[in-house]
Amino acid sequence: MSRSLVLPWDDRLVGYDFGPSHPLNPVRVDLTMRLARALGLLSLPNVSLTSVEPADDDLLQLVHEPDYIEAVRRVSADPGTVDLSHGLGTSDNPAFADMHEASALVAGATAAAARAVWTGEAEHAVSVAGGLHHAMPDAASGFCIYNDPAIAIAWLLEQGAERVAYVDVDVHHGDGVERVFWDDPRVLTISFHESGRYLFPGTGFPTDTGGPAAEGFAVNVALPPGTSDAGWLRAFHAVVPLLLEEFRPEVLVSQHGCDSHILDPLAHLALTVDGQRTSYEALHRLAHEHAGGRWVATGGGGYQLVEVVPRAWSHLIGIAAGAPVSPDTHVPADWLAHVQQRLGVAGPQRMTDAAEPRWQDWSSGFDPADPVDQAIRATQRAVFPAHGLAFVVDLL
Repeated sequence: MSRSLVLPWDDRLVGYDFGPSHPLNPVRVDLTMRLARALGLLSLPNVSLTSVEPADDDLLQLVHEPDYIEAVRRVSADPGTVDLSHGLGTSDNPAFADMHEASALVAGATAAAARAVWTGEAEHAVSVAGGLHHAMPDAASGFCIYNDPAIAIAWLLEQGAERVAYVDVDVHHGDGVERVFWDDPRVLTISFHESGRYLFPGTGFPTDTGGPAAEGFAVNVALPPGTSDAGWLRAFHAVVPLLLEEFRPEVLVSQHGCDSHILDPLAHLALTVDGQRTSYEALHRLAHEHAGGRWVATGGGGYQLVEVVPRAWSHLIGIAAGAPVSPDTHVPADWLAHVQQRLGVAGPQRMTDAAEPRWQDWSSGFDPADPVDQAIRATQRAVFPAHGLAFVVDLL
């Protein structure tokens, strides 16, 4: 069991709500916490739920421009306002009352997670409502108002951290976090996503490798549509462990959007909950191997609100707590009853999609005809030399 896990939580976090017709429905966060509680994860002796305070302007300004924060405040006070110059009031980022307060609370939760890990209060921390990785310093983007992972990383740097690794497994490119640290060699950003040729935000290609002072510190693995557990995990293990071993981060920050699932309505990868769970186990292990166990994890995207998100993130919480939930576990009856009563749908019966994720290690050889192998090779070729790593591998 992990020594300790902190979960910054406040019921007001479900107030980050763009409205009932918007894909980013906060019910996914509520159902996650309810399922984790029903599984007994929140009552473990090493798990603490801590209170959350909204991020103040000093914290937000570690990443965001003062003019942008003021624009969010204006729209928050008058939701009829449209501010296209700051990406506010659009269909992706519609204005809602108290938008600033709700967004600042999410940022505060992820900053609290980082603080708990950095100060040694906890070994691991999970900010379930966080992971809003598209927000830019001066604009909202992709359902994201304030970029809480970037704010947490910037706070860690301000405290004296010299090396922070950020690994993003959301199906969409983690463009906002990458942008903030584009020219900062203290931060290694690694994003696994469906190729921007097919999916928002249309960025994150292997040749996007960082600014002049940080060449090779922005790492992008752009996967083809249809990539399943085996290909995704093959790519992950061909890239992440080697880079983290070389970089030696003091803290690992990860974003766990679960919209890579085959049932997700907004993207085109084909992972299962079992494959996603396997990636969480790998990141947990890598945090211990290369970051002294210091691990800050966030949520992110995920638009299959009942079948996928609550199970995936409950697995994340269990792994971070050192009490992983067996895939064969039956979903608690009281949670299923709540889902039926609230949403009128039947929930999943077990914590598995009945998949057994397996993959071939990269050392097995490179298949030049395989689109996933092409993606792996392109990323390795683009960034490995900057880290003193070889990318030559035998052909299959």
